[in-house]
Amino acid sequence: MFGLGDSGQASPGGAAPAGSGQPVYVQSAPPSPWSFASGQILILLVILLVVLSGVNLYLVISTRRQFTEHAAKQTDQMDLLTRRMDSSDERYAQVRGQVQVMGEKQGLTEQELARAKQLATSAQKQQKVAVQQLNEAIGKKAGAEEMNKLQADANAKFGNLSGDIAGTKADLEATKQALTGTKGELTGAIARTHDELVALAHRTDRDYFEFNLAKKNIKQKVGTVTVELTKTNPKKNQFTVNLYFDDKRTERKDKAINEPVYFYVQGASSALELVVNKLGKDSIAGYVSAPKGFFSGVPNVLAGRPGA
Repeated sequence: MFGLGDSGQASPGGAAPAGSGQPVYVQSAPPSPWSFASGQILILLVILLVVLSGVNLYLVISTRRQFTEHAAKQTDQMDLLTRRMDSSDERYAQVRGQVQVMGEKQGLTEQELARAKQLATSAQKQQKVAVQQLNEAIGKKAGAEEMNKLQADANAKFGNLSGDIAGTKADLEATKQALTGTKGELTGAIARTHDELVALAHRTDRDYFEFNLAKKNIKQKVGTVTVELTKTNPKKNQFTVNLYFDDKRTERKDKAINEPVYFYVQGASSALELVVNKLGKDSIAGYVSAPKGFFSGVPNVLAGRPGA
């Protein structure tokens, strides 16, 4: 190989044999193909890791942003629900006060309602016992005479209960009609001007007292009730007031102009009514309606007028 004879072989140390006189060429081992391939694979792995890290970082940032937006939306929804619940509680309290006042005016007591409920429960129990007795009689193959006796007893019991329930139903229906009349009194016409208020006072059996709050955070006393203006919204025709009575303060928030605001004062035979029929940037004016003679010694809208 390389022009050398078979006799001229290189020694293990790579030196020419003594006396040969010819150069000896030693061929180095060729580079392994696996070394080059391993380097390329390593570079590809590094690039892949960098790409995966970038994708992972993007996903983390995107997920975090979506979570933040979702949490913000949930917070807004909770705030909205809270405001709606507050408004619902206020309206429920007003309706409950009206029903309580109307119930007291018509003499509807808790004892009568409890009695009606007790009669209904007793009817259900006796009906259950009668059905059970009939089933037992059928199971024992009782005679026709025993069956007729049980049926007669059951009919007698149900007849008595039906009479009691019918009487209670009639009483409740009469009370319902009376409450309807009281509701009509409380939710009657609204006066939008002074002249309309005077006409309304002549038509109804209630007293009317006008008030005028020229600016915010001032108070005006109307009988035993004090009215305080805290906020106005002329664009929406809404206002917020504080009412002071019975040693407590109650807020009526975001009420509309000409919207009746009902509240119950201790000792009154029916609910009191506040109506704002004039609204300015920082002022309101209107009237308070109360049962006849409830604010004794306080001049009403008819005081001092001819024919009052």
